[in-house]
Amino acid sequence: MNTERTTGTLLVLLPLAFNLCFFLLARSFDYPDVLRRPTADVLTRFRAGGARLLLLWWVFALTAVLLAPVAVLLAVAMVGADRGVVAVAATTGVLAGTVQFLGLVRWPFLVPYLARVDGDPDASLARREAVDVLFQALNRYLGVAVGEHLGYLFTGGWSVLSGVALIQSSNAPGWLGIAGIIVGSLLMMCSVEFVGSFERHGWRVAAVMTPIAYIAWSLWLVAVGIALLL
Repeated sequence: MNTERTTGTLLVLLPLAFNLCFFLLARSFDYPDVLRRPTADVLTRFRAGGARLLLLWWVFALTAVLLAPVAVLLAVAMVGADRGVVAVAATTGVLAGTVQFLGLVRWPFLVPYLARVDGDPDASLARREAVDVLFQALNRYLGVAVGEHLGYLFTGGWSVLSGVALIQSSNAPGWLGIAGIIVGSLLMMCSVEFVGSFERHGWRVAAVMTPIAYIAWSLWLVAVGIALLL
């Protein structure tokens, strides 16, 4: 299998795997809406999910890792595109996969410990309060700042740069490049949902646009993948 076909296959599989995991988490854990509930409620539901939920979070985190090789392979597969553009695109894509993984990997490895401490009947009130502070702090840092803010920013940046390269490339239709620039720009806009004056409650426009942008991004990945496979 040559580079184009490998890249095309992964571009189709990546959004399918990502969205399947997201759907299963939404159904079994009420993610991401569950994060708006008190910490004790979140951790109680997390404990109830058992090993199956842990494995699902682990797989979801690995889908973020998959973006890194996809970004590198796409850079190699685009024939005729400016090498400087594809090099920066590949680097940005690797960063996107890295920060999204760092944001998600707390769930299968760190949150289980907090859930056990919170569920310990012998745990003191002070210990449970410490769990609450730590969980919320990690959610803000790893979830919002690293996973969402940097994740959306780098994913959007990779999509924009890849879109530019696709326009230059001779083995993909130019409209896919334009679509990538548009979708990537939307993701970058969504990355500022909790920046500045929006830090506490979030920017409502970005909150509404984020799921739409990610669906559009998923469809764009599939379309690029199919174009490379044909």
